[in-house]
Amino acid sequence: MKTAASVTIHPSQFPEQVRRDLLASLRTRRVNHKFHYDSVKQTQKWLALHQIYSPSRNDVECAATYDHAFRAATGQIKARQIHLIGLGCGGGQKDARLLKLLKSAGKSCFYTPCDVSAAMTLVARAAALKVLPPGNCLPFVCDLASAADLTESFGIRDSSLITFFGMIPNFEPQMILPKLAALLRRKNFLLFSANLSPGDNYSAGMKRILPQYDNARTHDWLMTFLLDLGVERRDGELRFAIETGGFGLKRVVARFHFRRNCRVMIEADTFEFRRGENIRLFFSYRYTPELVHKHLARHGLKVCDAWIVPSGEEGVFLCCKRQGGAAALPG
Repeated sequence: MKTAASVTIHPSQFPEQVRRDLLASLRTRRVNHKFHYDSVKQTQKWLALHQIYSPSRNDVECAATYDHAFRAATGQIKARQIHLIGLGCGGGQKDARLLKLLKSAGKSCFYTPCDVSAAMTLVARAAALKVLPPGNCLPFVCDLASAADLTESFGIRDSSLITFFGMIPNFEPQMILPKLAALLRRKNFLLFSANLSPGDNYSAGMKRILPQYDNARTHDWLMTFLLDLGVERRDGELRFAIETGGFGLKRVVARFHFRRNCRVMIEADTFEFRRGENIRLFFSYRYTPELVHKHLARHGLKVCDAWIVPSGEEGVFLCCKRQGGAAALPG
């Protein structure tokens, strides 16, 4: 029998704040990524897309790399009780695999699946319930970009392990990395993954991975946001491009280019989009292992161990706060 779920909602996802963020997205022509996971429909489309294009789902070597990273991290953690905090948990499959290993190693585990989408936290909770009892699973909904009090909200302790899988590409590094660093205590660790540009040539690698984004399913998922606001497909065209962002990082960007004038109304607020204008719907940074080390170091974070998928398209990194001496795992 399925159990009822108690979900904590952070003020960053209260209706009035969500409305302000939506208006800001339309006003600045830069859509907050959270609005692509806002509804159950969008969540289901993303999960289907992830199933097809994510290397962790369709590349056996990628899945094996994650499992190797999970085993290595589990083997080093000595604390008997672990609070696993899954930031941007998505469907929670990776967190569930990690929880299974931690439990098999004799750990008492608690799990907080955290996402901007309530639907997504419930999907992750369902995955975790195959390993944990309902009372040990504490879904938490928040917007990582704007929430400023997460250390208190999560009850961060020395026995906390934070995961951040597949999320770092969708944040500006100068915004998200200080937040991750602030969450870590001296004995806490962060286990995160980064989408990488494969090969030795950064630009060529970006072109190689572009079809993972520029495809019919991704178009359909991203367009849901505009279609639900009343924009019609014939109003314009969704185009993907590779751009160079700040600090030498390259990213894939999706923009909807208007072919004709269009009006979007949110209650009393009206937004006019003129022919020739565009709105940025999405971006995804692609790193290299060297750039991961460099950007983490800027914010006082250190890579303690790393596992790179043979294809070069993804990497898993175990990180800690940079200190004067050698890092010590929780114990």
